[in-house]
Amino acid sequence: MRLPDRLTSRLPGRLGDRTDRPVVSMVRLHGVITATTGPVPRSVINANALEKTLERAFAPERLAAVALLVNSPGGSPTQSALVADRIRGLAEEKGVPVLAFCEDVAASGGYWLACAADEIYAHSTSIVGSIGVISQGFGLHNLIERWGVQRRLYTAGTSKARLDPFLPEKQEDVDWLRDLQDELHEIFKQWVTTRRGDRLKSGADIFTGEVWTGARAVEIGLVDGLGTARGVLSGRFPDAELVPVEGRRPLLARLGLGAAPAAAWTLGADQLLGITQAAEIRATWARYGL
Repeated sequence: MRLPDRLTSRLPGRLGDRTDRPVVSMVRLHGVITATTGPVPRSVINANALEKTLERAFAPERLAAVALLVNSPGGSPTQSALVADRIRGLAEEKGVPVLAFCEDVAASGGYWLACAADEIYAHSTSIVGSIGVISQGFGLHNLIERWGVQRRLYTAGTSKARLDPFLPEKQEDVDWLRDLQDELHEIFKQWVTTRRGDRLKSGADIFTGEVWTGARAVEIGLVDGLGTARGVLSGRFPDAELVPVEGRRPLLARLGLGAAPAAAWTLGADQLLGITQAAEIRATWARYGL
């Protein structure tokens, strides 16, 4: 049975190729970048979750380009690099351009993802940048002492318990952490410099961890221009079909049944871990007023 042309024209890949129209795949990269896969208040970005989505985005035979719709406050540097490397690998394999569009925020790891594109666009009100490294935690040793709780920790290796939140902070551990941050920061800087090249304006100190509006980001070379995804893509590829490519939802979600409450499946420490992860993700967005 042959599907009507009005349906096949909107399908990427083999069915959609019955028409002569080129395809621009649109991939949404929305959320905090983390390896976490459990239930969280907003979607997350990681290499495992995006693998099939990216493969489908680059699959159509008449693919003209791939658009990345980036809305992320950042997160794991490793997951940022893995996703960006996969995008670059597929782009080079297929020989198609990649365009990134910054939405509310493309900061830290979110900007790392945007730099996987050959061109970056933003709205004038977008928050862009934050090319730096941050670590955060809590110091709880006074709290447990107040309640008469004893911390019993046994290690083999003098560095195994660095920055344990239940032990007093040591300056040597802080110095070690800062050295590690400097190393990661240098890797981030090299990635941005390699991808943006001479488009970065000389004299602009963009590696301080500062953020800018999209309008200002154009001036200093972090993005190439202002515009929305549909506006830019319609002008660049007027004959192309703009096709959103999304990840597969779980079966229950596709049937509209939802998922069982987390409390029904988790107990004790797992519940506490889930709450902590949710709080960390919420705090990451809140840094940019979102």
